[in-house]
Amino acid sequence: MTTLQAILFGCLQGITEFLPVSSSGHLILLKNLFGLEEVPRLFDILLHVATLLVVLVIFREKTARLLATLGRLLARRRAEEDPRNLRLILAILAATLCTGTAGILLKDIDFESRPKIVAAFLLVTALILLASRIFRKHANPARTPGTREGIITGLAQGIGVLPGISRSGITISAALLAGVGRAEAGEFSFLLSIPAILGALVLSLKESGNLAQSVPPLALAAGLASAALTGYICLRLLMRVIRGGRLHLFALYLIPAGILGIIFL
Repeated sequence: MTTLQAILFGCLQGITEFLPVSSSGHLILLKNLFGLEEVPRLFDILLHVATLLVVLVIFREKTARLLATLGRLLARRRAEEDPRNLRLILAILAATLCTGTAGILLKDIDFESRPKIVAAFLLVTALILLASRIFRKHANPARTPGTREGIITGLAQGIGVLPGISRSGITISAALLAGVGRAEAGEFSFLLSIPAILGALVLSLKESGNLAQSVPPLALAAGLASAALTGYICLRLLMRVIRGGRLHLFALYLIPAGILGIIFL
């Protein structure tokens, strides 16, 4: 992989990680297009880690409050915001458990050599986003995700392990269906990505030896930097789209992209 290709992959990751169009699906399709199927999956995971740093930066106040609540819980102290924060923490734990179970069941399925299936999953994502227009009617802006919402969203995130199924698209839609408000659903979706991406990184570390043979260090650094930069811009953009209730508009891209992928790949 050349440095230019790595930058292109990084930009693609940064754009598609947060916009509800499936970053993993697009990375597989681009690898297929460039004939880079031999590049280890660890490269994809590291690009996800670069965009994970963006989540930590943008939601730093929220994550700091959640960590502070955990610290006070261990110290047996209490603040006024702790019950609400603890409810959210339990929701994240429940969702992560559901996602981890689904991830273990699906991790051995190989989609790298099946681009047509990945393209077909883009069409599934389009249907999910179109359905989100109906789901948002259940939304309550004052509702904080709890264990029930965590289980529903976690199961959806488990399905989002499949490349072509947008993790952000399906989790935001599931949270809306569970009754979470639009802004809270978007925030919850991206908080869930933290343990999900870290878990995927741990599972992929065994491939680290093969990565250096396919992706030179300079190319890897360039790819990570481009993923972080474009990811920051796109996450800011998507949060505005979610608050405006316009998530379904991304189906206008996914439908032709999926059809073209099925025909030509």
